[in-house]
Amino acid sequence: MEVRLIAYTPEPDKVCAAAAKLTHSKLAGEKLVEQMSEEEISRLLGNVMKMGHTSVIEHASFTFSISGISRACSHQLVRHRIASYSQQSQRYVKAGDFVFPPKIAENEEASKIFEEALQRCYETYEKLMDMGIPKEDARYIMPNATKTNIIVTMNARSLINFFSLRLEKDAQWEIRSLAKKMLEEVHRVAPAIFREVYEKYSGVKQSGEF
Repeated sequence: MEVRLIAYTPEPDKVCAAAAKLTHSKLAGEKLVEQMSEEEISRLLGNVMKMGHTSVIEHASFTFSISGISRACSHQLVRHRIASYSQQSQRYVKAGDFVFPPKIAENEEASKIFEEALQRCYETYEKLMDMGIPKEDARYIMPNATKTNIIVTMNARSLINFFSLRLEKDAQWEIRSLAKKMLEEVHRVAPAIFREVYEKYSGVKQSGEF
């Protein structure tokens, strides 16, 4: 899979820290944004996150381009409702590649059975379309392993909820891998907002891959 952060609120840490400070200040929001130092931003957001006053981080939003995940994974992803989604349509786009679960890929016999089943599904799919059946009906034969692309936008608060559920060890392997990549992307541009969740799930105290 590939995950890219393609758009986000400019200076997300600063915007959210200003929102937090605004609640106890006479100054207008834009004045607070101009005056805040990096140290103050980090301290304010750290305190806000520890106290659970996370409504202020809803002011930062992040848009991801996600490609090469399975339909099984995308079905889990879209259950997170405080988000916006635009997914590749199987009604208009011909289905193609598939995701191989690692437990199947590492087992020679299981891999053979799985690949043969996928091949039969795809051959049936193509045969139906050759008979004049529209894609929107032929797609019913395609399995959850079929790859898809999706654009997702979430605010920081929704992302932290998503990470708290999908980065746990009992989360399904593919969406856990997706969540890791998404966290890497947002931590790079908003380290103060995502510091706590990043340190919890990466096991490191500074920026880096995990």
